[in-house]
Amino acid sequence: MSVVEIDRPREGIVRITLNRPDRLNTLTAELVADLSAVLTEIATDRSCRVVVLTGAGRGFCAGLDLTGYEGADEDPQPRIDPIRGLDRQRDIARLAVQLHQLPQPVISAINGPAAGGGLALALASDIRMAATGAVFAVGFIRAGFSACDIGLSWLLPRIVGTGRAHELMLTGRRWDTAEALRIGLVTQVAEPEDLMDLVIEEAEQILLNPPFSVELTKQGMWASVENTSFTGAVEFENRQQILSSMTADRAEAARAFLEKRAPDYIWG
Repeated sequence: MSVVEIDRPREGIVRITLNRPDRLNTLTAELVADLSAVLTEIATDRSCRVVVLTGAGRGFCAGLDLTGYEGADEDPQPRIDPIRGLDRQRDIARLAVQLHQLPQPVISAINGPAAGGGLALALASDIRMAATGAVFAVGFIRAGFSACDIGLSWLLPRIVGTGRAHELMLTGRRWDTAEALRIGLVTQVAEPEDLMDLVIEEAEQILLNPPFSVELTKQGMWASVENTSFTGAVEFENRQQILSSMTADRAEAARAFLEKRAPDYIWG
């Protein structure tokens, strides 16, 4: 059985399921490599318009498997090869970059614990929705590492604010879905049995919009977050508006709205 499962719950939606339920879907070298390969393939798949990321069983992803990552040494004070260690670190961190740079929006369906690397994967998604029993933690700092890992130090302050991010990163404490909703980490919370239906409904709302417009919006939103210049962001938006206005799907969106029917997009 693959450690990363893929299915299509409906046309236009690809669901990626981390599939190590007995280990709360913790990250191993195999899982990292397989997930990276899947994300690379999806990035050029225009039949995929929304990505859903979730975990099998009762966990989303509880971080790095400290006993199963490339046969990790159980010695509490192992000798570290810095070159090999940096290669491994880059492999894991690349997952957050890939999610962040996917043309398609990514919705994380956080069905259980999301800690360390699992929290980073959720943060690198565009929308996060959680089950009532999910818990969150930075995790890295409690394991003796810096809390700044896998893009978390860049993403978390932008999502929940600098003050909250610093407190969560410096303490390494756990927090629940009620707090996650209150601080804006997740947008909606549902009972575990209802979570995926809610996520698919959210994805269907995105599918109502032209594919190119959705791609440009994700790209433009993150570009504006990274851009320190207001006028630069506006100029970027200006070019996006002209590009999207020249597509057949833009005209189809207008017709469908006026005719009160579902749009039929052609990616053009």
